Amino acid sequence: MDQDTCLITGATSGIGKATALALAGKNYGLILVGRNEEKTARVCDEIKRKAQNGNMSSYVCDLSALRDVRALAARIKADHNRLDILINNAGARFLRYQLTKEGIEMTLATNHLGHFVLTLSLIDALKSSSARIINVSSGTHYSGNGVIENILSATDYDGRKQYSNSKLANVLFTYALAEKLKGRGIAVNAVDPGGVATNFARNNGWTHWLKHRLYYLRKGKLLTPAQGAETVVYLASSDEVKGVTGRYFMDKKEKRSSDISYDKAMQEKLWAFSVELSGIDI
Repeated sequence: MDQDTCLITGATSGIGKATALALAGKNYGLILVGRNEEKTARVCDEIKRKAQNGNMSSYVCDLSALRDVRALAARIKADHNRLDILINNAGARFLRYQLTKEGIEMTLATNHLGHFVLTLSLIDALKSSSARIINVSSGTHYSGNGVIENILSATDYDGRKQYSNSKLANVLFTYALAEKLKGRGIAVNAVDPGGVATNFARNNGWTHWLKHRLYYLRKGKLLTPAQGAETVVYLASSDEVKGVTGRYFMDKKEKRSSDISYDKAMQEKLWAFSVELSGIDI
């Protein structure tokens, strides 16, 4: 029987790497996407060795660069006959204001738009009778205020607020896409992995990274990457959720997301905004 193939973004560390290792152990074929060529290749070889699974390939892409994301999708479709599972895991928090070369605020580009473009570009490659798309969000989406915008002024930028709104965008996108894909056999779900001990937020400096860790330690909820990956792996592989779509999960259970995430008008507003910035639609 053919192996199901799963693409994972942000696969070189943390939750992404733990998810890749778990799915490789379950005999899934893997497509690992990372930003650093040397590190991505090294992690790919490491997982091959540990899981004794040779059906693995790696690609390099900066998800904040939409042109690069389109090129990545084209390469993947050229190299692989089909895709069964897409796990949009990569994400970052930027406390300092930055724009990409395409004029898009970095948090919005990295955490939402890059995955929006990748997902829509790969829809026709998801040919399995039970294809799955999993968007890794965060509990911080509950504090998102729904003002999801391409901030063009440093004076208007609040890194924490923009991060929360980008994670809200992950959930809004999940619900909107699930609705648009009804009847096509593609399940779309979002997941909160919880507070995980990873290198997340280290790009903002050691002080901020330590504060991030201490916050979850005080709450007694700092998980290992393997623990954080459990619900992602569950959504990717379990027969229990086969055909389940348009839901939000935590700890392998469905959970109610923020009230605003269910607002149909907000979902469609985000979709139209994303199409305007990316130039892609389905």
